[in-house]
Amino acid sequence: MDHVDFVTQQWERERPDLDVSAMAVIGRVGRLAQAYQKEMQKTWARYDLNGAKFDVLATLRRAGAPYCLSPGDLLQATMVASGTMTNRIDRLVDAGLVARSVNPEDSRSFLIELTPEGLRLINEVVEAHVATQARLLDGLGAEEQTVLTELLSKALTSADNA
Repeated sequence: MDHVDFVTQQWERERPDLDVSAMAVIGRVGRLAQAYQKEMQKTWARYDLNGAKFDVLATLRRAGAPYCLSPGDLLQATMVASGTMTNRIDRLVDAGLVARSVNPEDSRSFLIELTPEGLRLINEVVEAHVATQARLLDGLGAEEQTVLTELLSKALTSADNA
């Protein structure tokens, strides 16, 4: 029995007229997300990063060579507000992990690119990050992970369309 069982059983006792089955799913998803974030934050902290910095570096890295995007593309890929992105970029520039350069296609705009140090760091951190995520799913077999992935995708699509 987990904490969500405890909560839903209380509701079932107090309000047997309510179907709390959705609460059981959403409660577990929320608690899982918190548990996963806590462990991933520990991994990022070992490299003096947080989730926000990791997100920008990882987005630039997975964009492929030359590991460079416009601020607008970064905004779209990370789905954060413009001011928030500017702050993230400024901190990463100060740390020497990304650089701003003038966009050769539009001199009124600029591009954000990984520096050699930023590329080295994100390559190292993403390996640790993936290992942390794999460790968090150790209790599930490969087939269970596949089924869970499919179900979560379906649930996310349903929620996005609600």
